[in-house]
Amino acid sequence: MSLTADYLRHTLHFRFEAGTSRGTLTKKTSYLIRVRDDANPALVGYGECGPLTGLSYDDRPDFEEQLAGYCREFNEMDLELFAWNVTIVLNQLISPAFPSILFGFETAMVDFLAGGCQILYPSDFTSGQRNIPINGLVWMGDRAFMQEQIDEKLRTGFTTIKLKIGAIDFEQECELLADIRERFSADQITLRVDANGAFRPADAMPKLERLSQYDLHSIEQPVAAGQPDLMAELCQHTPIPIALDEELIGQMEYVQKYRLLKKIHPQYIILKPTLLGGLRHCDEWIELAGRLNIDWWITSALESNIGLNAIAQYTALFKNPLPHGLGTGQLYHNNIDSPLQITNGQLHYDSGQGWNLSLIRN
Repeated sequence: MSLTADYLRHTLHFRFEAGTSRGTLTKKTSYLIRVRDDANPALVGYGECGPLTGLSYDDRPDFEEQLAGYCREFNEMDLELFAWNVTIVLNQLISPAFPSILFGFETAMVDFLAGGCQILYPSDFTSGQRNIPINGLVWMGDRAFMQEQIDEKLRTGFTTIKLKIGAIDFEQECELLADIRERFSADQITLRVDANGAFRPADAMPKLERLSQYDLHSIEQPVAAGQPDLMAELCQHTPIPIALDEELIGQMEYVQKYRLLKKIHPQYIILKPTLLGGLRHCDEWIELAGRLNIDWWITSALESNIGLNAIAQYTALFKNPLPHGLGTGQLYHNNIDSPLQITNGQLHYDSGQGWNLSLIRN
């Protein structure tokens, strides 16, 4: 066995302008890792490295150069790969400064070991017998665009809706939330909001108090990351449960993770494997959250269906009943065709639907 790794650059194009507090997205570049055995080139394990501009720890100008270097080092290792040595290979090969590369290599190796058929973790989800509840994501934009998205999510059966806020006037955002609450109680529709750190410290608590009128499930990252004292104070006194998101990025050591969660003690944490260093790092966050009685859910980070598939199958292992953020597979014109489908606000794996990997087999 002589294992080799290479990658393909794949630019995904949004179906619409996707607004966030960090700007508007129209495209997103991912790097698709392929791990194969020279003696059996038909067996290929796929993974995805997809750093997010302005957010990922490894969003840097030399990213592709570093990725190419890691592929060369992997090829020079003359590896034999087993389930027990995947973590050893990752620790020895890839710096923690590159969390999305860790995720891409990890999932490519797991897929390879599982037979290269995109079933990384067989479960009742991959057999199509159980779906994963997900939230419907409403992107930032003008009020009419956001209202259109809300109506579409409600029409297609979502019972949990997440609004990105902080782009338009706060009063208009409150009016959108009030409109939903006039039509649906909290028992009928669960509302989440994501501020992406947009609130100024002095405004944070008054805005949390105002938002509490709308029976929200939670608010993600109300203030910018890197203010642990402020965030701890908010989490202690907030009228709305707070979920940490960006705050977790860059915390790669187990002790760092524990100290952060113990200090801030949020009501929730949100796990994005691409941003946090892969599934094994999510394992650590989940273990620590359990010890500290903090709930969690998992969210994709604009990956193609290659990365989303790995994240969804990992998520299914836990049977966490909270809705997860795994609805991003429909965002792109040129995504990779897969068995992942969204039906009535749930992610379904259609085991009768095959993969079309023609875009990434060249």
